[in-house]
Amino acid sequence: MEARRLCREHAQEMHAQKTDAERTAALNKEIEDYQALVEEALIYRAETVRLVERLRATLDEGKTIPGQDLTALNEGLARHLVLREKLFRVAEAHECWLDENGPLTELSAEQRLKGIMISLSAALVLYDNYLLAISHYQEEPRLRMLLNNKDVGYGIDYGDLNLVAMSFASEENRNRVRHGITYYEDAIDGMKDQLAQDKYLLFLDQLINQSPSYSMTRRFSPLAYLGRKIEFYVPFTIEALLRLKTEGVGMASMIFGNTVGLVESRRGKLYGHVDVAMGLLKELKAGDILVERTPFRLTNSFIPGRWGHAAIWIGNESELRTLGIWSHPVIEPYQEAIRKGRGIVEALRPGVELNTLEHFLNVDDLAVMRLRKLEAAGKAEVILQALRQMGKRYDFNFDVETRDTVGCAELVYHAYGHVDWPTRKRLGRATITPDDIAVKALDDGPLTLVQLYNDGEKVSEDLKQSLEEMLAQPQ
Repeated sequence: MEARRLCREHAQEMHAQKTDAERTAALNKEIEDYQALVEEALIYRAETVRLVERLRATLDEGKTIPGQDLTALNEGLARHLVLREKLFRVAEAHECWLDENGPLTELSAEQRLKGIMISLSAALVLYDNYLLAISHYQEEPRLRMLLNNKDVGYGIDYGDLNLVAMSFASEENRNRVRHGITYYEDAIDGMKDQLAQDKYLLFLDQLINQSPSYSMTRRFSPLAYLGRKIEFYVPFTIEALLRLKTEGVGMASMIFGNTVGLVESRRGKLYGHVDVAMGLLKELKAGDILVERTPFRLTNSFIPGRWGHAAIWIGNESELRTLGIWSHPVIEPYQEAIRKGRGIVEALRPGVELNTLEHFLNVDDLAVMRLRKLEAAGKAEVILQALRQMGKRYDFNFDVETRDTVGCAELVYHAYGHVDWPTRKRLGRATITPDDIAVKALDDGPLTLVQLYNDGEKVSEDLKQSLEEMLAQPQ
C-alpha cells in the first residue's frame, strides 16, 4: 500500500496536468536519469565478481583476508544496499500504472507502457544484481558469515545479506514482477513501429530482453531433478541455481559467466575472423586509436553517436624496445601480458584493462586511426600515459576532468593530452565520446584513417567519405 501511495504521488507530481508532449518529455528525462543507475549496476556487478574471485583465491590458500579486501567487501555490500534502495524507488515509481484504475486517465498507450517498462526493468535489474553479484557471497559460507555481521562504519546491520536473499526469494515480489511481464509482453507487440523511432522505448525493451532474470522465463528446458521449468515466477532457491552452475547446465554460461549480466543478442560480425585479426596486426602501430560499434549490446546505447567504444593499441615488445621504453617502470608490470598478445588498453565496465585484439574484435564496425605528426618521444609518452590508467575504475559519469576514474574516450583524451579534442557539456560535466575522436579523422584533422570496417565488411575505397557517412547515420 505504501508503494502504491508513493507511485500515485509521483504520477501527480511529475505527469498530472501536463500536455501530452510534456508528459512524454518528463518520462524520457526519467529514463535518461535511470540509464546512469543501470550503468552503475553493471559496474558494480563486474567489480563484485573480481573481488570475490580474489577473496576465494586467498581463502583457498589458507591465508587471512587482507584488511584492504575486508574494506572492499564491506564497501561492496554497502554500495549494493544503496543501489538497491535507488532501484526500488524507480521500480515503485510507476508500478501503479499497471492498475486498471491507474493514477492518470490521460496517459496514452505508449506512455503507460513506457512507465510500466521502467518499473519492470528496474525490478529485473534488482534480481540480476542478486544473481550476478550477491549470489557469489551467498555461495561462499565464509564470505556470507562476514557480510551478515554488523558494521556501523558502513551502515550494515546484522543479517542484511540474508534480508537481500529473502527479498530475492519472495513470492510476493515475484508475483508483482510477473504482472509487469504479462502486461509488457501483451503490449509490446503493438509498439514495434515505435521501437524503431523512440530510443527511450528501445532502451527499455533491450534492457528487459537482455536481463538474465527475464531470460529465465523463456529459455530453459525442463530439468529432471527439478521436474519443471525454471520460471521467474516459480519459487526457487539460490542453492538450486548453484547446483546448475556446478553441474554444468547451460544456465551457468548465460548467468554466472556473464559478469555484467547483459546477454548479447549475437556475436559481432568481426568476431572470430582470424584473417581480419592477422591483417590488422600487420597494419597496427603503437599508439593507434581504435573505435568500434556493437549495436547488439545494450551498453552501446549509453554512448551518444555512431561509435560506442574507443581504445589504444600500445604495440608489441619489438615496438616498445625500439621506442626505448620496454624496461620503463610503467611497462615492466605488463611485459608478460604484452608478450602474450595483450596490446589493447581499454576502459571497460570492470575498469581499465589490457586485452588482446581477438578479444576486442567482437564488433560490427571498426576504425583504426593514427596521429599524423607523432615523433617517437611523443608516441612513447602516449603509451606510458595510457598504461598509467591501468586499474582505474570506469567513469560512468563520463567526466574528463576526473582522474581517479576513466571512460573509454577519456582514456584517449588523457593519453593524447596535447590534441585539441572536442568536448561537450552533459549534466554539467565536460564529456567526450568516441564520435568526438572519430571526427578528427575528417577534413584536415590531426588523425589519418588507417583501416575501416562497416557492418563486418572492410572498406577499401574512399575511407574518409565512408567514415563521414557512418558518422551521419543514426545509431
